[in-house]
Order: sequence, then C-alpha cells, then structure tokens
Amino acid sequence: MSKDSFDVLVNIRSYSDDELRELSERLQREEREISRERRIIHGKLDIIRAEIVRRLRDKHKTGDGLFREEDIDSLSAILSGRPGAVEDSLSQD
Repeated sequence: MSKDSFDVLVNIRSYSDDELRELSERLQREEREISRERRIIHGKLDIIRAEIVRRLRDKHKTGDGLFREEDIDSLSAILSGRPGAVEDSLSQD
C-alpha cells in the first residue's frame, strides 16, 4: 500500500485488517515525524525571536532608534498602497 494523501481512504472498505493496521501504523509514524519537525521549527523560531529581542534591547541601550528612517518610509509606502512599494522595500535590504 504505497498510495499517498487521501487516495488511501477512497476504497478503505476493500482493505484487509492487516492492510488497515499497516496504514494506521504508517500514519502514526508520519504524525510523530511531523510533530517532531514542528517542535524543532518552534524551537528555531524561539531562538530567532530571542535574538531579535536581544538586538533591539542592545540598540535601545546604546541610544540607537529601534527602527531606521528607511524602515518607516518603506512601511508608509506599503500601507499607502504605492505601486512597487513592496519590491522597493525588499531591495533596500
């Protein structure tokens, strides 16, 4: 049984008990792997957020502004709906 997605469920009544057990075990393994990957991604996001907070705190301590003037100009352009504003802001980085 090597079908993917919901194709395996179309003719589910035709599967033997062994095939259903095999499918259940395969999907449980898949779910555990996805859950593990999700936890890893959440951990990476937590690390990135902590680094962003640290950098913002450092900027604030040294008296630098939290945002550059260009950032505010880009945001204003994007929010005003100026054509090309998104592309312009991406090319500045």
